[in-house]
Amino acid sequence: MSTTRILDGGMSRELLRLGAELKQPEWSALALINAPDIVRKVHQEFIAAGSEVVTTNSYALVPFHIGEDRFWKEGSALIRLAGRLAREAADAVSHRKVLVAGSLPPIFGSYEPQNFQPSRVQDYLEVLVENLGPFVDIWLGETLSLIAEAEAVRKAVAASGKPFWISFTLADDEAAIGGGEPNLRSGETVADAASWAVSSGAEAFLFNCSKPEVMQAAVETAARVFRTMDASIEIGVYANAFEGETGEAAANEGLHETRNDLNDDAYSRYACSWAEAGATIIGGCCGIGAAHIHRLKKTLLS
Repeated sequence: MSTTRILDGGMSRELLRLGAELKQPEWSALALINAPDIVRKVHQEFIAAGSEVVTTNSYALVPFHIGEDRFWKEGSALIRLAGRLAREAADAVSHRKVLVAGSLPPIFGSYEPQNFQPSRVQDYLEVLVENLGPFVDIWLGETLSLIAEAEAVRKAVAASGKPFWISFTLADDEAAIGGGEPNLRSGETVADAASWAVSSGAEAFLFNCSKPEVMQAAVETAARVFRTMDASIEIGVYANAFEGETGEAAANEGLHETRNDLNDDAYSRYACSWAEAGATIIGGCCGIGAAHIHRLKKTLLS
């Protein structure tokens, strides 16, 4: 487990904990508008907890959250700000290297693969890539529900010369937790997504924003595909702490409750199972805070 890289955790609830006001539909984008110093502070706290990669707070900087008009009028400046805050926090660390991942979210809504618009997606991704580009070390297409979203990210960053990671969100209802072949929220299989990743040039293949219970099977499936195809692609996990089922809820309808049973000790036990299954990049998503990341570092890197 000594080669594991530690990611950061979920941004939004850490922003709330430190006093930022978040409300739908803008959600974490409001912190960039009203409290950018708190965004920087969240990055700093994750780094202090042991994160080796911090992710830009650009997830909600899409029309789905901030609206079409605001995206075209203010989006570029907000995206640059998100990149700069993460870069400043990373560069302030003198004793070790901290990377910045540029978050490229699902443009047309989380968990909503049916809303994907291939004819329009590059118009929005281009703005994100152009304005985050000067600040990031790697690209992170995250919380993607279907392979076509990942392919759009691949195309958007192709000319940047920087490596990219792709992270899918998984079906995590009772049936998925009960076993069977792991699937993306689109219904596409993890095996098919992993096969796509081999041909894509992605440096890492991850799973995020799903319950921790479904992650191990997905890691095992991806590892099996990569072995079969003789591919050297890192596998990563950063699960959420959402309570109940999330697949039927639109991403900006409200605030998901988080689980009381998923403390730092419980989450680290899940993380150990992912590492044993082949994951070498591990962090947290929504509801996983700096305390969880601190415990991950102690557990996985000891």
